Amino acid sequence: MISLFGDYMDSTENTTVTIIYYNEDCIELQHVVKSYPKSEAGRVIIPHEFKQGKSIVAVCLGEIVILNKVGDRVISVEIDE
Repeated sequence: MISLFGDYMDSTENTTVTIIYYNEDCIELQHVVKSYPKSEAGRVIIPHEFKQGKSIVAVCLGEIVILNKVGDRVISVEIDE
């Protein structure tokens, strides 16, 4: 399989993603960084066990630093540019 960057990707190679979701029993927005394999079509395969009891809002490529969520105050951070 060829990635967007032109590199050969072994089907056993995992992709790091940040998953933003809600738990069914809580309205607080959550996020977690995980590594999962991709399907032949290039979609990240999130196990059913992880999906249970959650509503997934977004799956982002790589580790995302979330500065604030709905209702949170913005965290002061230093940004390297």
